[in-house]
Amino acid sequence: MRLVILADTHVPKRARDLPASLWSAVESADVVLHAGDWVDVALLDALEARSRRLVGVYGNNDGPELRARLPEVARVELGGLRVAVVHETGPKDRREERCAARFPDCDLLVFGHSHIPWDSVAPGGLRLLNPGSPTDRRSQPYATYLTARVAAGRLDAVELHRLPPRRG
Repeated sequence: MRLVILADTHVPKRARDLPASLWSAVESADVVLHAGDWVDVALLDALEARSRRLVGVYGNNDGPELRARLPEVARVELGGLRVAVVHETGPKDRREERCAARFPDCDLLVFGHSHIPWDSVAPGGLRLLNPGSPTDRRSQPYATYLTARVAAGRLDAVELHRLPPRRG
């Protein structure tokens, strides 16, 4: 099972659309996980239309229309992998311990908010992934998103994709 993991898309606030290479990845993925800060419901509609399966949550920049359609926390089982998606996890200090306590029944936690890619493992084995942002790199050298595979209840082939700088 192929995953695309993204967050903090901020369309159209930070970009008019997602990069073409990301749309291509979305269309070939089995599941797309979005950890919030969509900003506009039109992106949610587009991702629902162009992906096979979408799991998403709302973020702090998402208004009432998005909050009416998305949960604050999503939980899903993907090929035996227990996944939670949330926008915010709090400060980076002690993140692994906090998240392990909050999501003791999960194997993978996908989160966003910081726009900073993150990949770590908490005590007890919970994997934490933040894909960064494909449209608003902030202080990061590149805009980014993640891909991964799930097989037999295990996550592998996690890859951070760097996107080329936007033009004009």
